[in-house]
Formats: sequence, C-alpha cells, structure tokens
Amino acid sequence: MKKIAIGGGQGFWGDSNDAAVHLLRHGDIQYLGCDYLAELTLSIMARQKLKNPDAGYARDFIGLMREAGADAYRRGIRVITNAGGMNIAGAVEALRAEMAAQGLRGYRIGYVLGDDLKDRIPDLLAQGVEFRNIDDVGDFSEIRDQVFNANVYYGHEAIADCLAQGADTVLCGRAADSAMFLAPFVHEFGWAADDWDDLARGIMAGHLLECGGQGSGGNFQYGWRQVPDMDDLGFPIAEIGPDTFEITKAENCGGLICEQSCKEQFLYEVHDPANYLTPDVNVDISRATLTQTGENRVRVGGVRGKPRPDTLKLSIGYHAGYKVVGMLSFAWPDAYEKAQYAAEILMKKMRRKGLQAEDVHISYIGLNSLHLGVADMSPAQIEGLNEVVLRIAVRTREKAQAAKLIPEIAPLQLNGPPGASFFGGRPHVQEVIGLWPTLIPRDALKLTTHILEVE
Repeated sequence: MKKIAIGGGQGFWGDSNDAAVHLLRHGDIQYLGCDYLAELTLSIMARQKLKNPDAGYARDFIGLMREAGADAYRRGIRVITNAGGMNIAGAVEALRAEMAAQGLRGYRIGYVLGDDLKDRIPDLLAQGVEFRNIDDVGDFSEIRDQVFNANVYYGHEAIADCLAQGADTVLCGRAADSAMFLAPFVHEFGWAADDWDDLARGIMAGHLLECGGQGSGGNFQYGWRQVPDMDDLGFPIAEIGPDTFEITKAENCGGLICEQSCKEQFLYEVHDPANYLTPDVNVDISRATLTQTGENRVRVGGVRGKPRPDTLKLSIGYHAGYKVVGMLSFAWPDAYEKAQYAAEILMKKMRRKGLQAEDVHISYIGLNSLHLGVADMSPAQIEGLNEVVLRIAVRTREKAQAAKLIPEIAPLQLNGPPGASFFGGRPHVQEVIGLWPTLIPRDALKLTTHILEVE
C-alpha cells in the first residue's frame, strides 16, 4: 500500500539545520516540513522589514537550501516551509538566486500570498469585524494605531495547490504549523475536504513533527537521560498510509522515539484533547492510542476529526511600551538576604525618581525565577544557597521611564550589600511587542498561489 513519509526539519526560527540536512541527504522521506514561526516572530520580522525592505524572512532557510537544496532536488524531496514570514517575495527571490547559483534550472518555487491583513484592517472594521481579544482583555481601539503586523493562521489548501502545480519548495507566511505537514498527505491521497478523520490524522502527524527535535527526545522531561547522542539529535518522521500512522526517525543519528516522548509532544499546546481547533479540522485525541511497535517507532491510532471552525485565528503584534532588565549576582553567605536588600534599595531609588511603570517584576534566579510563587524552599535551604542572582525587570509606556533603572544597577557592586557582581553588560531599553489574538470570519481571507521556475 502507498505510504508517504514527511520529516520535521525545524522547530523554530534559530533552530539548528543539522537534522534537516541529515534528513534531506539520508532520510527515507518524500517531503520535509520546516516550521520557523511563532506568535511574536512575525512582529520581529515586521520590524526588521521596516528597517530593511530586503529583510523580514527566515534567512536560515536559505542557508539550509544552500547546504542541502541540491540533495533534496536530486532525491525528489519536496520542501514546505513558512520561512517567508513577513517578506515572502524576498524569500522567494533569495531562494531563486540560490537555486540558480547551484545550476538547478527548472526548480519550481511555489508560494502563497495573502495572510498579511494589516492593510485590510480598516475595511474589515467597516464590515463589522470587531477584532475582539480571545482572552477578553482590552479594546482593539486602544492598540489599533500601534499595530506592527496582522497575520492569519491558514490551513492546507493553498499549500496543496502549489504541490499540485509541481512545486519543489512551497514558501508560506503564517501557515498553521501542522497545516504544512497535512498538505502533502491531502495532495498524495486525495483526501476530501470533509474527510475529518483523515484530516485529523494528518494534523496530528504535523503536530508531532512541527517542533523538530522536541518530538524525538529533545526537551524530554520524562526520560531525557535515556536519549542517545543528543549532540547529534535526529528529528522525527511521520509515515502515513491509507490506514496507518507511525512516527519514527532517520537512521544513523541520535534521538529517541518512544511512547512517552511522543505523548509529551502529542499533548503539547493542546488545551482540550477532545477539541483541538485548527484551521483544517477540529481534532479529537481524547481516545487516541500510542503504541511502541519497534525501535524508534510508535504507532498512533484513535485520532478522530470533527468539522473545522467557521473562524480563523488572527495574530496581531503591536507596540506595547518598553522594558529594561538588570541583574546582580550575590554569593554565600546570606546570598538571598543580600539580593532582597539590593532589590529594596533599587525600588527606593525608583520611587525617588518618580518611576511610572506598568509593571515591575523582581525574581531571584536560583530560588524562584522559573517556578515563581510555586517555589517552596525551606528556611534552611534558603540559608544554604551558594549563590543567587537578583533579576529586576521594569515595563513602562515611555522609553525615558524605563531608562531610569539603568544607571542604578552597576553602582550596587560597591554601594550595596557585599559580594554583588554585575554581569552581562549595561542594561538597555528594549521595545515590547504585545500579542493580540483574535478571530475573524473564514471568508475574510483571500489567498493566492504562485509558481516561479528557476531559469
């Protein structure tokens, strides 16, 4: 029976290319999906593009194709990625130039336009779209003039259309992570638009792959000590047939595919296992099964699908003020007590300076910075802390307000409790990008597909 295999090549913008290169050169796959985008990544890319019109996409992807694009073309592996970010045209041109430089005439680049709705916001407001915050926080009118980007999470259809037109690589903007992996299965098997169970299988295949190494033993809480050769971590592969669905990985690389590692990724970001909403299908994994069937091979069953939602998620990034972060380390004895006193000194100085802050966050690295209020250490443990780092973060509306903290950090090396050590360089003010998640009608999205052939 026909079986299609797709590898997960990236987990985020900045991830290593090593596993993707290994898959393109040695993996038993027909497709590779590379996910570069997160909610705030697009806002960062939008700001980059404002400074440089040629920027705004994941240049890492061009580096990957420089290293292994010819291998993919020679082996017939088709690549799908959302590396286009906020500058799909720029990414397409960079890829075209790279493929041309490698002499790959006839290489077909598919790309999808239309997910960026920033310029359409006034029209959509006029049509009655409210842009209500999913978390029911604030009013859109408060941030309307501060918007950096507004990008829709869209489904598999446009990507599958590019594949049907013969694309060797499909470049997208904010395609939903798992949709990039679903598209090849729809293209290869001809699944119907309302074949909810098969669409759900394809989505969960993508879900198990979209985070790269996190699906093959990386960031594995339950058994990280048992993951072999993490320095050469291989990324996961999904194999799907008409009635089968298995997760594995390439040969001759590190990593681990087991029931527990797959379960951790399976439930990642799934709020309601009976209703995991995506642009393509409402997935029900409440009765799903994961079964070890061999070394580095897990079979997935019991995935079911229900009709897709009538709305699509729109991720809006906006200017949300400024922040500054400073740190001071303190050594034994009385490390925590010294750090607390230093924080008290800083806050007294900020009050004298009339600091106007939206938020001030003080934490102690080594005590509670990761677990916050959940951290529970006994007095004896706190007394015995060998060292602790005071971290103070201030968020303000005005840049000048945030800057008030900067000159007060370094002097505490000599003007405060003993043993303070200033590190990391002088703090600097950074712009804060806020996230405004909202829903829009599905028919508000107008995507177009294109093919460019390298000459």
